[in-house]
Amino acid sequence: MENPLTPASELALIDRELAHLDARRLQLLGRRDWLLRLLNAQLAPPLSVGPPAQGWGPGPNRPPGPTGPAGPAGVPARETSAPGAQSVLLVLGAVLLAVAALAFTLVSWGSLGIGGRAAVLAVLTGTALAVPAVLLRRGLGSTAESVAAVGLLLTVLDVYALHEVALGGVPAAWYVAGASAALAALWAGYGATLRGLLLPLPFALAAAQWTLPGLALALHVGRTAGGWTLLAMAALNAALGLWGGPAAAVRPRVWPAVRILAGVLAALAALAAVGVALALAADAGSLPGRLSAGVLLAAVGGAFVVVAGRIRQEQLAPVLAGAGGLVWTLAAQVLLVPRGSAWAPALYVLVSLPLLAALRVSALARPVRYGLTGAGVVVAGLGGLIAFLSALPVLAAPAPLLGEVWTAASPRAELGGGRQAVAVALIAAAVALWLERASGRREARVVAVPLAWTALFAAPVAFAFPVAAVFAAQLVVVAAALVVALGLVRAPAAGVRIAAGACGAVGAASLSVAALDGRTTTFAVWAALGALCGAGAAYGRGPLASRVAAAVVATGYATGLLLALAALLELPARQWPLLVLLVPAAAAAPGPRAGTVRIPVEVAGAAAGGLALLLALAAGHTPSLALVLGLAGVVCAAAAVRADRRAVGWAAGALFLAATWVRLAASGVDAVEAYTLPVTVPALVVAWLRRRRDPAAPSWATYGPGLAATLVPSLIAVWADPHWTRPLLLGLGALAVTLAGARWRLQAPLVLGGVTLGLVALHELAPYVLQVVGALPRWLPPALAGALLLAVGATYEKRLRDARRLRSALGKLG
Repeated sequence: MENPLTPASELALIDRELAHLDARRLQLLGRRDWLLRLLNAQLAPPLSVGPPAQGWGPGPNRPPGPTGPAGPAGVPARETSAPGAQSVLLVLGAVLLAVAALAFTLVSWGSLGIGGRAAVLAVLTGTALAVPAVLLRRGLGSTAESVAAVGLLLTVLDVYALHEVALGGVPAAWYVAGASAALAALWAGYGATLRGLLLPLPFALAAAQWTLPGLALALHVGRTAGGWTLLAMAALNAALGLWGGPAAAVRPRVWPAVRILAGVLAALAALAAVGVALALAADAGSLPGRLSAGVLLAAVGGAFVVVAGRIRQEQLAPVLAGAGGLVWTLAAQVLLVPRGSAWAPALYVLVSLPLLAALRVSALARPVRYGLTGAGVVVAGLGGLIAFLSALPVLAAPAPLLGEVWTAASPRAELGGGRQAVAVALIAAAVALWLERASGRREARVVAVPLAWTALFAAPVAFAFPVAAVFAAQLVVVAAALVVALGLVRAPAAGVRIAAGACGAVGAASLSVAALDGRTTTFAVWAALGALCGAGAAYGRGPLASRVAAAVVATGYATGLLLALAALLELPARQWPLLVLLVPAAAAAPGPRAGTVRIPVEVAGAAAGGLALLLALAAGHTPSLALVLGLAGVVCAAAAVRADRRAVGWAAGALFLAATWVRLAASGVDAVEAYTLPVTVPALVVAWLRRRRDPAAPSWATYGPGLAATLVPSLIAVWADPHWTRPLLLGLGALAVTLAGARWRLQAPLVLGGVTLGLVALHELAPYVLQVVGALPRWLPPALAGALLLAVGATYEKRLRDARRLRSALGKLG
């Protein structure tokens, strides 16, 4: 019998056990810290949490921590997160199953008949709606959401099947109204039962949108009542979106989505009401019809402004208020201006005055004031734009006489409408300047610029100037606008500069299009505008964006002048690209001396080079195409001489290679291997010698170019070759390259040979694959793919859930 422990020996034993526990606690804390860092860095499951070889505490055997961007213990960095990958899989799976269900219901049921289809749909729907409850209890919320979405879609197909089987005699409008209300109630109840799901309540709200329009169609109400019905729908949706009552507290995850959807649906219904009102006004020939349409528009605009004053989003409220101001403008036009009146632009300017004055109304919320003021600026600018469009017939009047542009002929056109447009533009500009003086707001000057410019641009034609005088006067007006916009004189305010730039761009486009009918005019107008834009790019004091735009436009005018020169000299179409290639050469020549506009000029020059290649292709002359490709390669090679443009050398090489192949095709060469193998063999010999001297040289830089020189052209030729000899020989060669790459573990031969071999096999098997796919039901492939993606997504979510539980458990240690 052992002697009992003495108090001294028991105390020593307890002290030793406590020391062991302290050491063990330190080991566990160290292991916990390493696992937490592993979970934070390793984003994608499966999660590896196995123990290290020996010892968990800090010391030589402790698992290493993160060593860089690759993560702990050399774990590679991931390009996407695990939740993101899970979401993609689940969404794709649900979409594919939905597509399969639609195809199965509407297309591919064959001999089942509508009754059998309805029975199958009922079983599938019940299953799809019941499975999410099981998944939610297991913590797989995202998978449950995806399956529930498929179930909700199946209920829609059930409604369709029910109509086809038993309720075919019910009128469509009544059935749509009743079915949408029933679906909305069903989905709302389903969402209330399964509180973990997000989709049912938004789906219920979307389904409810069809009830009121269905009733309106069933009752055969007129368009006016239909417009008010849409406005009532918009009001109900807006009220739901603004409501933050008990539902928001009970369903904090679902309610924000419901409110956002309600806001979107309210906006759509309001816009539909605007469309109905405009259609009613277009067909109304009497004052009562215009009055009803105008009142509806005024009500819609008021609804927009009221909602803008109630919401709290600082970014959205001005947009809604501005939309209300624009709708009020439409109401004023419907009520006050008969259809087709030429005084609509003046009305827009007058309506813009109270909208602009809203900025000083302190009773309105600040976002509402800003929104209404912005709408006023837009409406006033719209008046100027319509005045310009009204003057377009006058501006186009000299086009038939451009062949006599330097004669004293006057344009033959009806000038009354043009003079009226000039008068409207001048009146609107005067009103805008008066508003600036009265209110002190400089926005009015921004409105006055396009209005005054429109009047000056249209006046020479409206008052029957000779054609030469018309072009001279319009060119002066456009040049003045561009001078202001580019800052070649004292730079004005930013808004004025932007307005002048827009006017100058419109005028330059108008003159450019009109000048196409007269060769002398083309050179005069394009040369003047190109020189002005070039001066603005080089010496302008405006912002960088305007200088960049001027440089790009100047490059475009240079391209157009060269094309016009080719047409003037009556050169063959195949020679036109040779002149156009002067543009990229000139764009690349200045190099760093071009300063801040260097990159835009070079990009525009590259676009001109692309145009030259397109022109060469369109000409259909293969030897000329080869010449153009070679000259383009020379331009790129010359640009690549500079150290900061070395990458352009790759484009030069590609162009030279393309020129070679085009030249060979023009010479009738069919056996491409006769020209590629003499390049490949010495290239592979050189690569072998280099790797003997430098075993670390990458295979892509050594063997890659030589192998690609034969494999790529031969692969392209295989897809156009109906015979079996070339595919067989290329397949054998690719197999040999692949085996060699696997034998010596070289990536380039392995990848190039494997890809070539796979594509050759695909080329040979493609007819049989198409035959097999054609024999399958069309719904089966998406159904199988969707089920697979849902299964993988569920597995993903389960592993993520287990990882989160493990991290939570480890966090409680210590």
